[in-house]
Amino acid sequence: MGLRASLKRTRECMPRSPTFTRTARTPMAKRDYYEVLGLKKDASDADLKSAFRKLAKDCHPDRNPGDNGAEQRFKEINEAYETLKDPNKRAAYDQFGHAAFEGGRGPGGPGGFGPDFASSMSDIFDDLFGEFMGGRRGGAGRGRSGRERGADLRYNMEISLSDAYTGKNAEIVVPTSVACETCSGSGAKAGTKPATCPTCAGHGKVRASQGFFTIERTCPACQGRGEVIQDPCPGCSGAGRVTKERKLAVNIPAGVEDGTRIRLAGEGEAGLRGGPAGDLYIFLSIRPHEFFQRDGADIFCKVPIAMTTAALGGQIDVPTVEGSITRVKVPDGTETGKQFRLRGKGMPVLRSKVTGDMYIQVEVETPKSLTRRQRELLEEFERESHKETSPHSAGFFTRVKEFFEGKG
Repeated sequence: MGLRASLKRTRECMPRSPTFTRTARTPMAKRDYYEVLGLKKDASDADLKSAFRKLAKDCHPDRNPGDNGAEQRFKEINEAYETLKDPNKRAAYDQFGHAAFEGGRGPGGPGGFGPDFASSMSDIFDDLFGEFMGGRRGGAGRGRSGRERGADLRYNMEISLSDAYTGKNAEIVVPTSVACETCSGSGAKAGTKPATCPTCAGHGKVRASQGFFTIERTCPACQGRGEVIQDPCPGCSGAGRVTKERKLAVNIPAGVEDGTRIRLAGEGEAGLRGGPAGDLYIFLSIRPHEFFQRDGADIFCKVPIAMTTAALGGQIDVPTVEGSITRVKVPDGTETGKQFRLRGKGMPVLRSKVTGDMYIQVEVETPKSLTRRQRELLEEFERESHKETSPHSAGFFTRVKEFFEGKG
């Protein structure tokens, strides 16, 4: 927090100086509620709540220990908010001011704290004490019944490119926690049932008074469940779940890509004592293929061809990802890097009727381990060749010669 913000908060939380006369002390007049919250009369409900949350957190007694002025300021902020958040009270206040509530000690009863105090302060309590109590009240992943949701699980699965092309139905074995069959997940011994927690009377929460306000927190006896197991199940020791391997069927659709995540709802870890199960997430990875490289829905394949085929032209047989062989015509004079496109021979696009293309990229192979006759034929070809047979190389060396002659 910067120095300016710190000084501002200090000024907001400082007590107002009392007013004195020469004869007797008079009580300080109430400030305008809109002024207390730093708002105009046309402020929206969202503006009211935002201003209240900010000021209440800044002036909360727990953030200003030993500061009586901050405590009084905190009460003043709460009294203003309790009035203005209620449409009827706000309308009366806008018309008559503080006189609308004369005859009582405040809009919410003595001290300005009405029966809705705990409700209006719930967000502030969460902000101030959530980090000390393990998050939001009642515990993360716990419903109104206090039963904990099971954890989500992750399963890494590797498949082939062919499986990604066609899709497949797979069976996996997952070690996880499942509901105890002996007690049906309740955690209580057969013939018995969980009893209401005597500490919190089944609410799962207890209240503790600190000064002029009350804090609500998770019951330490039942961990927010509202029930305790007096006679635990021998099969699960009262947990309501046991560890077991499960076989699950997984449908992998055609067209999945590397990193695709499949969610199986409710197939994760079972919840404690009958709580809902978590989810199972299957993360797919695709093994590298010997011949093909994938780019989205397109497939690329590098095919080496003989020098004579590249020079004279011909046909080559190439594999496809679907498992068949297709014939590709190579024109004469083909060079390394030349690509041939096979429409519709790529990967299917997930959950659609669109299919990608396949690209054949040729690499001209230089002959090796020549026989004497082969060498003689190539030497004869070299003698008979001219600029038209190798225009790129001839042109390159011509330009190099002209470059250096020009510099000389």
